Amino acid sequence: MIEDKNQQRTDLNNLGEFALIDHLTKNFKINHKSTIKGIGDDAAVLDFDKKKIVVTTDLLVEGVHFDLSYTPLKHLGYKSVIVNLSDVFAMNAKATQITVSIAVSNRFPLEALEELYAGIETAASIYNIDVIGGDTTSSTTGLLISVTAIGEVKGDDETYRNGAKPNDLLVITGDLGGAYLGLQVLEREKEVYKVNPNSQPDLEAYTYIIERQLKPEARQDIIKLLSDLEVKPSSMIDISDGLSSEILHLCKQSHVGCDLYEEKLPLDPVVISACEEFNIDSTTVALNGGEDYELLFTISQEDYPKIKANPNLSVIGHIRESEAGMHLVTRADSRIPLKAQGWKNFNN
Repeated sequence: MIEDKNQQRTDLNNLGEFALIDHLTKNFKINHKSTIKGIGDDAAVLDFDKKKIVVTTDLLVEGVHFDLSYTPLKHLGYKSVIVNLSDVFAMNAKATQITVSIAVSNRFPLEALEELYAGIETAASIYNIDVIGGDTTSSTTGLLISVTAIGEVKGDDETYRNGAKPNDLLVITGDLGGAYLGLQVLEREKEVYKVNPNSQPDLEAYTYIIERQLKPEARQDIIKLLSDLEVKPSSMIDISDGLSSEILHLCKQSHVGCDLYEEKLPLDPVVISACEEFNIDSTTVALNGGEDYELLFTISQEDYPKIKANPNLSVIGHIRESEAGMHLVTRADSRIPLKAQGWKNFNN
């Protein structure tokens, strides 16, 4: 982590845990009626009346999930919220509250944590969620962030991974591969910086893919869009570990097979040009890149007319009987079994 030597640095030992929490969370506001009590007691109190609740949690660990040599702390705070909200939206739910816990080493001054929490506050404001609690503790190995997200679902609107049926259409939001390629650019520039710390990279051409890596967005808009279109997905999952991995999860839990069409994979022009620059196959990146935080879902064919003209959605394949297996249909019309080659937490 590159530090400005002239920047003010307040040691965390000067505050203590409770004063630190008070300081970092003083600007968080309550927006939802379901939040009866937020930060400031032994536990938060929520009242969702007759709605169903969804809860998800994610852990981000320095050196595993992020590198502070090129990840601004404000961006990291923002992203730590987004990765959790994406899981809530993947349940076809509305996100309402989060808790944020951190473990931090003494190399971080108060000002660094203020930047982290500024990113959290920005995400909470944009996505209209309440920050209702969390914890802080010390760490001997760097920064660790744990966020738990809570959401609500009306009636029977929740969507699971196990509802896909043969002949359903496979649909994806947005485009794929940008986050992975943004990471490749950042890693390359990190190596250049090691050799020549005075180098000033020109990253303007990579703005889109770098933002996809450092400041992703969760597809809250799609939940409203599907509701407005009166389309309820039969199954849904978010794309955090790579498209092929997520399709396999969805198909295995639904006990179905699928055909995924290579020619239908949505790729941004910046992604295509970056693949050429790095000499990486764009289909491989789309299938295995991960961290795109788009939504993958299935719908009945009867709902296709409702979504066919929408620029946010791409039909990329269809569901088959389980005996057919799970395949990528290439541009040459050959069938290749899908494999999960994306992010694996416990690879050394």
